[in-house]
Amino acid sequence: MKKNADTILEEMLENKPVRDPRIICREQLQKLREIDRKAYQKALNYYEETLLSEITGGKENCLSSWENYACFVANLCDPGIVVEIDTDGNQLNREDPTFADRMLLHMPEVTSRRAIAVTLPLELSVAQDATYQLLVKGSHQLKGGK
Repeated sequence: MKKNADTILEEMLENKPVRDPRIICREQLQKLREIDRKAYQKALNYYEETLLSEITGGKENCLSSWENYACFVANLCDPGIVVEIDTDGNQLNREDPTFADRMLLHMPEVTSRRAIAVTLPLELSVAQDATYQLLVKGSHQLKGGK
């Protein structure tokens, strides 16, 4: 089932200008495995029982399923809310599924913690990149030293 789900996602990614959500999820799962084994097991159960069956069961947009899974994992890592950032850098309520040119960020309840990237377009706009650098990376300097 996993191989079939991967094939479905890879075919969809060929036609969508978004980054592979598995990469972002793997990073969060590694972090979760280190900090909370119980939560890590919840994430694995969701993957096996919900995500794989949604994708292989013929759900029209598997990226939406991956977004939901990534949000679930991010919330296990650090409870919070999910927001969309459009190409102008505006924060919007999350649409399901997220438009391909928008960035989806998980904003932890504890404001001193960094945001978690849930989905990213292949190319970030200048405003999205500045938002990403500040909220996800913690950088207070724009690229190029400006």
